[in-house]
Amino acid sequence: MKRHIRITPSILNADLSQLDGEIAKIAQVSDLIHLDVMDNKFVPNFTFDFESASTIIENCPIPVDAHLMVADVDEIAPQYAQAGCASVTIHAEATKDISATLKSIRAYGAQAGLALKPNSAISDYSQFSDLVDMFLIMTVEPGFGGQKFMNEMMDKVRATRAIIGERPIWLQVDGGISVQTIEIAAKAGADTFVAGSAVFKASDPAAMVVSLRELAQGVAN
Repeated sequence: MKRHIRITPSILNADLSQLDGEIAKIAQVSDLIHLDVMDNKFVPNFTFDFESASTIIENCPIPVDAHLMVADVDEIAPQYAQAGCASVTIHAEATKDISATLKSIRAYGAQAGLALKPNSAISDYSQFSDLVDMFLIMTVEPGFGGQKFMNEMMDKVRATRAIIGERPIWLQVDGGISVQTIEIAAKAGADTFVAGSAVFKASDPAAMVVSLRELAQGVAN
């Protein structure tokens, strides 16, 4: 049976001065909007504070997938679930109590995701697989958009797919996803794809989302 493919465009590369219009371009063909929250502490960049993120979440016409690249994420993550995100992903490297924080996200009605930076091994966190709805394997170093896809992360994607097995856990990849790389990630086992610059720098963002989905679905198994 073929895996269900999800495309989640990242607004990190959108024109934030016209964000409603940018999201409207791809809302009809995307599964979720990926909201990259950075605090200039856990990663060397700043994007949104909770107030501005909450406004985006409230006004977004499709579900929001929040990727929290922040310190103090144990306290912050439940707030994003309460704010109405469909999915809230925490970084294992920034979390003091992974189990409790994943459970808290779920308790407020959101899916709970666990993200790993490139140097973090999935084997160190496989024990949390019963508490997650999604694993996120970073295919760039978190912090900035437009980076080159790290093909060497595909071994980690394959290992994560083996851990997931037949369970309905999403396997997301984030970083450098484009028409040149999405099939590589899909073949390795990913089913949920964050695409930023590939979508919002395209002349027709909606058509790019459709193309990415077709490429991934064509090789998914």
